[in-house]
Amino acid sequence: MASIFAIFLVFLSVVSGLIWLLDAKVFAPKRQLAFESAQKQLGEGMTEEVKEKLLRQPFLAETAQSIFPVVLAITIFRSFIYEPFQIPSGSMKPTLLVGDFILVEKFAYGIKDPVTRNELVATGKPQRGDVAVFKYPLDPMVDYIKRVVGVPGDIIYYKNKTLFIKPSCEREPDKCDRYNQVNMELLSKNGFTDNDTPVDVLKEDLLGTEHNILINNEIKNHFNYYQQSAMPKDHWRVPEGHYFMMGDNRDNSGDSRYWGFVPEENFVGRAVFIWTSFEFERQPEDWLPTWVPTGVRFERLGSFE
Repeated sequence: MASIFAIFLVFLSVVSGLIWLLDAKVFAPKRQLAFESAQKQLGEGMTEEVKEKLLRQPFLAETAQSIFPVVLAITIFRSFIYEPFQIPSGSMKPTLLVGDFILVEKFAYGIKDPVTRNELVATGKPQRGDVAVFKYPLDPMVDYIKRVVGVPGDIIYYKNKTLFIKPSCEREPDKCDRYNQVNMELLSKNGFTDNDTPVDVLKEDLLGTEHNILINNEIKNHFNYYQQSAMPKDHWRVPEGHYFMMGDNRDNSGDSRYWGFVPEENFVGRAVFIWTSFEFERQPEDWLPTWVPTGVRFERLGSFE
């Protein structure tokens, strides 16, 4: 299901376009005829004030004509090309921080109808390692952002903060005979702070895609993982047409480990660019509201892994 704002943009584009078209094809010619009739009657006695009154476009039509091109351009850009998103939580640290504003490539996983979200043109599918925005399967009105860890046919095994992937033989025949441990290299011991807690920064090689993750060794293994039917505990076989998503902040992310798989039709697009990044470090006692930024992190602008 599309977001309320997307539906509103489409509705506003259609309504403003119809009002403009109706005025141009029906009412504008009538105003012109009324003007020509008055001109014949009044001749040189017609004042500019009368002329303006007879030809004046109604306020609603004038407004529709003014906003239609702008709204249509925004709707097309946002629905089919790029859509801006704000990162609301720390589940993708250190890749994405709270206050990052990103652009999501909407055409990466198919061009979709902005209202029904039915695919109009196939352009590609999510790949392992992509950072993607999707509709939360348990509440499609909510957008989530995580990293694609498992693609259809993969078997994911997560134990003692270590990730193993057994790919499908159809996709990766050279790796499908075993569980491939995802290599992790410690970059910094307690080198990052998450909710005032020092955590380790590691580089993870997701079978060909490198990116940084966070591990909090103070948090023990969880026991409330999603249990897939006919699969051992901590194992998940990714069904056809579905994907297994995880946050880079491995011990502070509600993801597929807890609620299961993401259907392909839920994907919104691939996150590709940070276009601005704000710091929010105000204290409750400050006179300005906490949502007012305290600074801009210019060093974070640009593309990311």
